[in-house]
Amino acid sequence: MSGSSTPHHNMSALEWGMLIALSLLWGGSFFFNGIAVRELPPLTIVVSRIALAAMALFIVMRVLRLEMPKNPEVWLAFFIMGLLNNALPFTLIVWGQIHIASGVASILNATTPLFTVLVAHMLTTDEKLTLPRLCGVVLGLLGVVILIGGDVIQTIGNNLLAQLAVLAGAISYAFAGVYGRRFKSMGVPPIATATGQVTASSILLLPLMLYIDQPWTLPLPSPEALAALVGIALLSTALAYILYFQILARAGATNLLLVTFLIPVSAILLGVLFLGEVILAKHLIGMTFIGGGLAAIDGRITHRLRRGLTTGPGPQDS
Repeated sequence: MSGSSTPHHNMSALEWGMLIALSLLWGGSFFFNGIAVRELPPLTIVVSRIALAAMALFIVMRVLRLEMPKNPEVWLAFFIMGLLNNALPFTLIVWGQIHIASGVASILNATTPLFTVLVAHMLTTDEKLTLPRLCGVVLGLLGVVILIGGDVIQTIGNNLLAQLAVLAGAISYAFAGVYGRRFKSMGVPPIATATGQVTASSILLLPLMLYIDQPWTLPLPSPEALAALVGIALLSTALAYILYFQILARAGATNLLLVTFLIPVSAILLGVLFLGEVILAKHLIGMTFIGGGLAAIDGRITHRLRRGLTTGPGPQDS
């Protein structure tokens, strides 16, 4: 499953910038979802989101004069990636969120990097588990718990099946991150990979949406709801997945899925900037834990500290 690519582990400033941008795009999806869900059922939103994103990406491919791969092996990989990264987790998480609080779902979803570290350790040769990386993931997860609020922990255990569904979605994301590494070795550029994945996901989820939601029976959405669908499709899906596959090809699955820690931070900061919300002490503490976790996973700070301890003081200090 690992493919032949060997992404490096210490991300550059550009890659950290792309990761933060991805967290902002996916953090903004909560705003768009909040508008659309008032008028449309979840699966209709999901399918509209990925289908509109697929159409937009095909237009971009046409403008850039890029050809979609015609190799059946590549398209099989698109469908497997679409199943692991969209169809399966979207369905599980959407169903789970009907029955449990969004805060609990966010915490359970933030276990994705932990599962990714374990899956990457088992299935790759170049993303092995290290103690600093494991400690960083635990710190980041603890930061998300503090950020969202420890009171939601009291509800964990209620409606166990729904919570297991969200956890299964997180595990599916972890396998998707590792599986998606193969597209670089196949010579498929990130924009074509993003286009193929959302196209395959649309095909997989469309029959389920038609059966469950029966959208022809729904009233016509308002202009606000339609604008939210366009926003979540173009920004939080089309553009976001171009960044997703770019980071995956450059920095690996473990680094990529650190975005799960950053999404709650982005959502809170967007709320402060645009909705007049207030940053509380728990937010600052949670962000500090997340920052420490990201630094530990990145490894450069611990590497410098270790190198400083082993080299000892220079001649001028003796």
